[in-house]
Amino acid sequence: MTNERRYEERLVDERRLRMYLASELGEAETFAVEWHREGHSNETLFVTWDERELVLRRPPPGETADTAHDVGREYRVMDALQGTTVPVPPTVLHCEDDAIIGSEFYLMERVDGDVVRLDEPGRFATTDRRAALGHELVDSLAAVHDLDFESVGLGEFGRPEGYLRRQVDRWGKQMEWAAGRTERPGGLPGRDEVEAWLGANVPEEHAHTLVHGDYKLDNVILAPGTPPRVSAVVDWELSTLGAPLSDLGWMLLFWHDDPDGEPPIPELMPSFTAREGYPTRRKLVERYEERTGIAFEHPTFYLVLATYKLAGVCEMFYARHLSGDSDDPLYAAMDEGTPALLSYAEDAIDGTRAW
Repeated sequence: MTNERRYEERLVDERRLRMYLASELGEAETFAVEWHREGHSNETLFVTWDERELVLRRPPPGETADTAHDVGREYRVMDALQGTTVPVPPTVLHCEDDAIIGSEFYLMERVDGDVVRLDEPGRFATTDRRAALGHELVDSLAAVHDLDFESVGLGEFGRPEGYLRRQVDRWGKQMEWAAGRTERPGGLPGRDEVEAWLGANVPEEHAHTLVHGDYKLDNVILAPGTPPRVSAVVDWELSTLGAPLSDLGWMLLFWHDDPDGEPPIPELMPSFTAREGYPTRRKLVERYEERTGIAFEHPTFYLVLATYKLAGVCEMFYARHLSGDSDDPLYAAMDEGTPALLSYAEDAIDGTRAW
């Protein structure tokens, strides 16, 4: 059964939000809320409060998988990273009271710049700027992994020991949750094989760092002008302490190389980084290793893990589409998207696809 209320109307009670913000930030003559439709996980709304331009983040309405859409976690890590070498938006407030807008939410300052999704901004369309964009993306990830997380109060933010084993287990549970709701008549071909391979190939040791959990090109904000510069890293809902190479593998999954065929989900995985000037995945890995001193060992595991995680995310998208808890057209396309990703993971396991 689909929800009969318009999806947008379920995101915020503007009257209650205005009253709450007045109590927290002081009265404002100008107040406006605009839903930002570009994201595909937590919902983002732009809030004008007099001269201040703010961003509100909240979970999507409706039923979600356990541990998904944790905006409180997102706020905590960004608040801790203020003033560090990791660029993040200035945080404003965190509200755990569901009665205000129907869910927990937080506010941060809006950062000026571009989020690059399926094509490059024209100002970066030269070979030297394309190279600089790839380098900037890697260097910002290296800053996350180089951070002394204990010094900023994140020493208890996660349990890095056993992180990869828990990731395999966790995403298996997320996939189980989603598949139990999509109820595909033929199941998901390849799912059991990929899960079994991951369980048998988990690296036993890894470095311990802060990890972002969803680090890729469209989760950074690029400052206006040239050369390319990351002005903020956003979307920290999956962050924790764990294995840094899981972030690198995830980033590389969304970085297209010239020999690649069409990405399994073109609506989510851009192909423009195969153009002349952009670094290859191998060059990005070399720069990462140089910046961090961490060798990219077990690359097939991290490719398969990243692909399986994305398959789990996409099956959750499809479940939300079927339940009527999203009007994002991308979610409907996951009818074919999840199987394509599982096939991609199987190709990586048998060696026909590699970094």
